[in-house]
Amino acid sequence: MRIGILGAGNMAAALGAKWVGAGHDVLIGARSAERAVALAERIGARAGTFAEAAGHGEAVLVAVGHTAVGEVVPPLAPSLAGKALLDCSNPIVPGPGGLMLTTDRGPAAAEALAAAAPRAHVVKAFHLGAAEVWAGPHATGLGVPLCGDDPTALAVAHTLVADIGSVPLPVGGLDRAGYLEATAAIVIGMWFADQDPRTMLPLLENAHG
Repeated sequence: MRIGILGAGNMAAALGAKWVGAGHDVLIGARSAERAVALAERIGARAGTFAEAAGHGEAVLVAVGHTAVGEVVPPLAPSLAGKALLDCSNPIVPGPGGLMLTTDRGPAAAEALAAAAPRAHVVKAFHLGAAEVWAGPHATGLGVPLCGDDPTALAVAHTLVADIGSVPLPVGGLDRAGYLEATAAIVIGMWFADQDPRTMLPLLENAHG
């Protein structure tokens, strides 16, 4: 599969390296040509501009900060039309009571991305793990919640999740993205407080009573 990645940060490096290792043709696009080239050389991908990455991919990972989406994505919208657009962002910031959503009472970050590229097919994915999780062995067997509206895009996301050794977990349409993003605010806040979110959940065989 041809995969374009918008961004050259930690998430781009972690997922891009795994996808290169699975045999995919990955092109890293970034504002800085130097950063794109450096990451591409490190993981065995190719480097280019944002526009080249958007045009290259059958699937495109948006790995820029969620606050940059409104600047980066709209000019790329024609190239992204019809493609699976993976959103791994977490629109969270510290608040007085813990982590909170910057999107509170507004559209989810994934919905804002869909509005910026209205003919693309957005799938929320990979947002519950830090880059270090996806880069290392702990990604193997890890469940990855996915939500999106387009069956073909969801199938692409399923493949890309499985190709890093993780397990795709469909949780509904893109209207569920806000719930996933809110879950990240709680779960990541618990990790920062040295609490284990897994202790909240019963084993599957006990979950239905």
